[in-house]
Amino acid sequence: MGLVYLACLVVSLAGVVALDLRHRLFLGAAPGRALAVLAIGVCFFLAWDIAGIALGVFFRGDTAFMTGILLGPELPIEEVVFLAFLCELTMVLVLGVERILAARRTP
Repeated sequence: MGLVYLACLVVSLAGVVALDLRHRLFLGAAPGRALAVLAIGVCFFLAWDIAGIALGVFFRGDTAFMTGILLGPELPIEEVVFLAFLCELTMVLVLGVERILAARRTP
């Protein structure tokens, strides 16, 4: 049971990446730049999480669905995968909507 949440995150991330590559939106359009943007986004949100943990605002809830592997106090490994998923999904949505709107403007 301990890998359920992580597995769901990995499958979701893989699905968004497949959609991205299929339509050449973010990673599919410029992989080097996209990986740099993803790394910056994940690092930003990790710093945010670490600050929240240090201030006592964020904490890890106990559940049977998580691995229990911690990268730091109150920072589960699932958080890093979730942040990568969040950043990738956001970029795919922004670029996908941008492409749809551009296609509608073109007669």
